[in-house]
Amino acid sequence: MRPVTPADTEESAERAALPPAPGAARHPALDLANSLVVQPGGQRVDLLDTPAAAQRWLVERGLAPADADLRETCASRLRSLRDRIRPLLASRVEGRPAPADALAAVNEALTLVPAALLLHWSPERGLYRSTAHPTTQIVEHALAALAADAADLLTSPDADRLTACGSAPCNRYLLRHGRRHWCSTRCGDRARAARAYARRTARPQGD
Repeated sequence: MRPVTPADTEESAERAALPPAPGAARHPALDLANSLVVQPGGQRVDLLDTPAAAQRWLVERGLAPADADLRETCASRLRSLRDRIRPLLASRVEGRPAPADALAAVNEALTLVPAALLLHWSPERGLYRSTAHPTTQIVEHALAALAADAADLLTSPDADRLTACGSAPCNRYLLRHGRRHWCSTRCGDRARAARAYARRTARPQGD
């Protein structure tokens, strides 16, 4: 599978546009894991491949302000967390032990920012409590939030519904609803077409 090049990033991203996989709207960590998309032809499309793309992804999910001005270092950290969350999802789906390096990376992200609700005061709100969110720690807060959501997903009842899309070569994860094992209508149609083709070609000659 060839990596996507800067010249075709926009076109590839458009072709990779899929509705969120079931469960991704509820769990942003699942959405993060699905931000590296394998197309039907085998091409890999990284929806976080540039700082601008990574910033847009965070802004659309309320994890960063629109004027965050992310740099490549920040985008790389986001991709790195994704590359640690995916093996944790895979190990849960396949019933394997969780990789130690992936656990360590998620736990490290969880400790990037204070968890305590600090006491603040403003003329509009008076006294209130919230976590600190200085502009210099935008990425740290986003990574910590995504890591916390990944931990919640993997230890909650939702983990029993976690599965991989059953339409190769799609690499997305989803929360299963009923018997559905596909992340999108497109993947479902492709899987049904593949099964129908397999049945036709398996029939003896002359049938």
